[in-house]
Amino acid sequence: MRLTDEQIQAIRQLTREVAGEQAQARVFGSRLNDTICGGDLDLLLELPEPVDNPTLLAAQMPARVSRALQGRKVDVLLLSTPNLLRTYPFTT
Repeated sequence: MRLTDEQIQAIRQLTREVAGEQAQARVFGSRLNDTICGGDLDLLLELPEPVDNPTLLAAQMPARVSRALQGRKVDVLLLSTPNLLRTYPFTT
C-alpha cells in the first residue's frame, strides 16, 4: 500500500475524531497497488453506529484527510451506516 506509517496514523486519528471511536477506514483502489504511481486516496468508512449527518461527515472526512496529506485528493465512501438508505441494483 502506498502510504507511509505517518499517513496511516493520521488517517486513523482523523477517522476517530470525525466518525467516532468505532469507525474504521479502509483503503481501496489504486493506492493498494505498489507498482503504479499517483492517484487519489480512496477510503471506505465502516460505521457501525447511526450517523446524525452523513452528508457533513462525507464532506469533512476527505477535507481533513486531504489537509493531513498535503493536498492529496481523497474520496470517501460510507458503508454499513445503519440509518443510510441502501439501494441495490436490480434486473428486469
